[in-house]
Amino acid sequence: MPEVWLFLIAAMTLTLAPGPDNIYVLTRGITQGRKAGLVSALGFSSGLIFHTTLAVLGFAALIKASPLAYSLLRYAGAGYLIYIGVRTLRSHSAIHLQGNAEPMKLSRIYWQSVIANMLNPKVTLFFIAFLPQFVNAGAGHIPAQMLLLAAVFIAQALAIFSLVALFSGMVGAFFQRKKSAATTMNRLAGCAFIGLGIRIALPQ
Repeated sequence: MPEVWLFLIAAMTLTLAPGPDNIYVLTRGITQGRKAGLVSALGFSSGLIFHTTLAVLGFAALIKASPLAYSLLRYAGAGYLIYIGVRTLRSHSAIHLQGNAEPMKLSRIYWQSVIANMLNPKVTLFFIAFLPQFVNAGAGHIPAQMLLLAAVFIAQALAIFSLVALFSGMVGAFFQRKKSAATTMNRLAGCAFIGLGIRIALPQ
């Protein structure tokens, strides 16, 4: 079985890090209400299905086809995780909230969120690098293990994004008062990325 609990902790840490998805949910919830924030949370979580499906199908086929290709992908994934970890650590950007956003229809918010997530190739690359390191190759049933991990990631992302939407006003006020909060989250997330990258690069 995959290391589900360890994966869940890592996934929640990464999801909580300030990024385009949760910042959009936060902003939409503050400017247009909780319902709009919840719809955008559902949209971003739905978009993850596309990326996790690609990761599951691609990784399973790769293991069967070429151990060398899998090793290369493993090191490329490790390098990518370390790269985004370093970039996250070096980022000093804070969360900026705009209070004059034009209201949108809920259906448009949903599909805008889905498409924005699907068209981000970095998300696919991230899942290809992130999911395999929690798979127990010796246990077999690799596609099933990755589907389980993907389901866990999507569920926790939806839960966290929904909480951000529900408490968007409180969260927004906190970040307005505590300008260093986003920087602290960036540093924690950067260390998590680098740690995961090192782990995937080490011999199994």
